Amino acid sequence: MRKGLYLLDTSAVLILHGDEPGAGRVEEILRSEEVLLPFVVLVEAYNLTLGTASVAEAKRRHALLKALPAWILWEADEAVVLGAAKFKAAHRLPLADALVAAFAAVRGATLVHRDRHFDALAGELPMERLP
Repeated sequence: MRKGLYLLDTSAVLILHGDEPGAGRVEEILRSEEVLLPFVVLVEAYNLTLGTASVAEAKRRHALLKALPAWILWEADEAVVLGAAKFKAAHRLPLADALVAAFAAVRGATLVHRDRHFDALAGELPMERLP
């Protein structure tokens, strides 16, 4: 049986880290599916952690994210860049969200999130909204 392809947004990894509602579903996806993690998620997670905790905690969280059973997408190619520009212009998404959505669209992955900004993309790419 072929695994599904999923892409985790920052909101999904923060749910997992905080053991919030939906964490079990993120764990299930990580255990049983092929998972992508765009570099922008690591940037956002590190930045958000710096806003509420120490540099040491931000580094710890970054290391935990890198250790997840996921493919980290360290580079954005032209298709991702142009896709992000399209999503940002058409739906007024924040740049990070537009990049995450473009990575999912270009890779044909289901976007896993709890971010209301992605509601504007309903019907444009497969998504799973966490509680």
